[in-house]
Amino acid sequence: MSVIAEDSVRGSVFKDISADDEDGQPTEIESMCMNCHENGTTRLLLTRIPFFKEIIVSSFNCDNCGWSNTEIQSAGRIQEKGVCYTLKLKTKQDLNREVVKADSATTRIPELDFEIPPFTQKGSLSTIEGLLDRAVAGLEQDQPVRRAIQPDVAEKIDEFIQKLKKLKDVEHEFTLVIEDPSGNSFVENPHAPQKDESLTVTWFTRTSQQDVLLGLKADDDEDNEPAGNDLETMRNEVLVFNTNCPECNAPASTNMKLVQIPHFKEVIIMATNCDSCGHRTNEVKSGGATEELGTKITLHITDPSDMTRDVLKSETCGVCIPELDFELGMAALGGKFTTLEGLLKDIKDMVVGKNPFVSGDSGVEDRIQKLNEFGKKIDQIIAGELDVHIVLDDPAGNSYLQNVYAPEPDPEMTTEKYTRSFEQNEDLGLNDMKTEDYQEEH
Repeated sequence: MSVIAEDSVRGSVFKDISADDEDGQPTEIESMCMNCHENGTTRLLLTRIPFFKEIIVSSFNCDNCGWSNTEIQSAGRIQEKGVCYTLKLKTKQDLNREVVKADSATTRIPELDFEIPPFTQKGSLSTIEGLLDRAVAGLEQDQPVRRAIQPDVAEKIDEFIQKLKKLKDVEHEFTLVIEDPSGNSFVENPHAPQKDESLTVTWFTRTSQQDVLLGLKADDDEDNEPAGNDLETMRNEVLVFNTNCPECNAPASTNMKLVQIPHFKEVIIMATNCDSCGHRTNEVKSGGATEELGTKITLHITDPSDMTRDVLKSETCGVCIPELDFELGMAALGGKFTTLEGLLKDIKDMVVGKNPFVSGDSGVEDRIQKLNEFGKKIDQIIAGELDVHIVLDDPAGNSYLQNVYAPEPDPEMTTEKYTRSFEQNEDLGLNDMKTEDYQEEH
């Protein structure tokens, strides 16, 4: 039996997927076949996919009976929030979208009242069509036994299987929902960097029950209230606590400080530095509660000096560049306190440099070209060569863009306050109020 030491699954062992990496060969382990109980071969590949951190791809094959099985497991950390993808499938082309589905994800097709509960399937890297085929195969697995013992039940399941298979013809629009409390699932946007009108992505705060299912807390754990002097301590000094690097998972330290932003409010800035791999993160969280009104800030970029403006983008803030038909959803980049230039570079890095479905071996030539053109346009904006507007839309009202003319009005910047919709309140976790009560009040 082969054993992988704990130290060996960190650092350089998790490598980026590349066809040019001849050393990136899978590890082969002799293991028992669960079908015929003879010995087969399991191949393990420890790799890193941008957006999903480290993953373990395992593939089993039995030469004796021909049985094979492939699955994917996350080797990275559980994300701060859960994620829910809602996709409207309208054409057969939508079936080719690639999907990373973690084993903690729930898959639903509301039109058929069909649901695959979490932890009933292993994680997979597949397509929408592959997910449907896997669901059909799971239902067909015990049908011979059912036909002999419960023929009525088997007949009904056969009818349902035909409905699932019929979905692949996409004669009518249907919905696929993937809800993952770990935040490690992903559905491809083939129109990137443009917004995908058929795909809705929402981030949510996990419930205590979901934290228990993910192993983040025990059943009897209770949230401890912070000490009364914690806020004052954070104002006066930098707090340091131990954590793990989000890239290589090595022990690291995180610094936390409460900072007052002029003409705005207090925010919590968290910075993590990893001595092992050199990775650095800068994350911002609002120091106050959600504002009564949402905020939309629009800046007309007219000069390269605009790139030096300070930007506070909260984790609930979306970013839009109308001239590029580009929209970045809330939570996509997390909370950041940076400059406008830094924000644009982060957008370019996320959309172009770290997009697993439009780079490397999985990229399609015309899509790669479109993404590269988007990256060049971002460079032109930074250099002041492109006349565009940038819009920060934060329903929580906790984002900020520096007014360089303060306290006078900024002629190139407008700030609009608006009442949140019921759906936005749902996204922010402000769902204590019933729908009819909310609509009556607003």
